[in-house]
Amino acid sequence: MKQSAGILLYRNTEGETQFFLVHPGGPFFTKKNEGWWTIPKGELNVNEAPLDAAVREFEEETGYQPQAPFIELQPITQKGGKKVMCWAATGDLDPETITCNTFEMEWPPRSGRRATYAEVDKAGWFAFADAKILINERQAAFLDELVAILNESSF
Repeated sequence: MKQSAGILLYRNTEGETQFFLVHPGGPFFTKKNEGWWTIPKGELNVNEAPLDAAVREFEEETGYQPQAPFIELQPITQKGGKKVMCWAATGDLDPETITCNTFEMEWPPRSGRRATYAEVDKAGWFAFADAKILINERQAAFLDELVAILNESSF
């Protein structure tokens, strides 16, 4: 089973918790919005600790390195069968200044033309209600769990 790890970054602004989500780059996602946003995440390297992978992937997709303390959330399984592990962390970054890795692919399919695309084409901070609409439906569990933890504690 494929596994990936990511970070759900959050911040409190004027008494409201906001969540940092990214939109995948590339031609498949250009016109897809609700249900397609995600936490910054990616697959683990061989013998890589999941939290290390989560921090590395967040930095690769945004140019920002999240800092401890990290709150481990319950893993989810996406529709395609991939297990996603997630940690939450507080932080603040300007979504307009993110930098990310790129990938190359043939587009349109079977055209023989190759193009380079950003892994992430946009990012933003969203209040809970908006984040729930935008995020991948299985990853919504991360939002729910983090909100419950924040309501119970003084994180």
